[in-house]
Amino acid sequence: MSESYPIPAKPITIEEEIKHSRFISFLFHCSSEESLKCALTNIKTEYPGANHYCYAFIAGAPDNNVAMGSSDDGEPSGSAGRPMLASLQGAEIGEIGAIVVRYFGGSKLGVGGLVRAYSSGVKQGLVQLETEIKQIRYPGWLACEYHQLKDVEHFLELCEGLVVDKVFTDRVSLSFEMPKATQSRFNQELATLSQGRLKAEFAD
Repeated sequence: MSESYPIPAKPITIEEEIKHSRFISFLFHCSSEESLKCALTNIKTEYPGANHYCYAFIAGAPDNNVAMGSSDDGEPSGSAGRPMLASLQGAEIGEIGAIVVRYFGGSKLGVGGLVRAYSSGVKQGLVQLETEIKQIRYPGWLACEYHQLKDVEHFLELCEGLVVDKVFTDRVSLSFEMPKATQSRFNQELATLSQGRLKAEFAD
């Protein structure tokens, strides 16, 4: 499994007219099915009265075959959502959602025409889409003395770690997430700071 992958940095909209039907394609960052549904609700409000609101999404890494889905929203089965999803999978971009709004213009396109029409805006958007790299981070834990906290937080930042929680008792217990590639460096920095007494634990 890849330790990093591209995700959308900014949303993009592509609009085109195909045989008098208006197709508006939206591509955006989508980290869960809930965020897809939220985007769908917003688009339905912004573009009311359309005939179809078809969608596809991959809510994880590009090769995640579980956190994904699609909908034809009343178009013939397999003519909209699935081709859109295939386009997303082909781009090898993670955490991405696509919604295509169609205002019917009176001319039927046929299944083949629909497949091309629903894929068209998505493919154009993917070419123009700005992306950024997401590092996969893994849970880690560490308990340190109060006077060590500032240095520990500095090393966390250097090693691309993100603090999830801090608990202050007689010591400071930190929960954080960190890419695999920087975990050994983090423990080396801790060992130098504490003469070998501090060491973070990481989930496998």
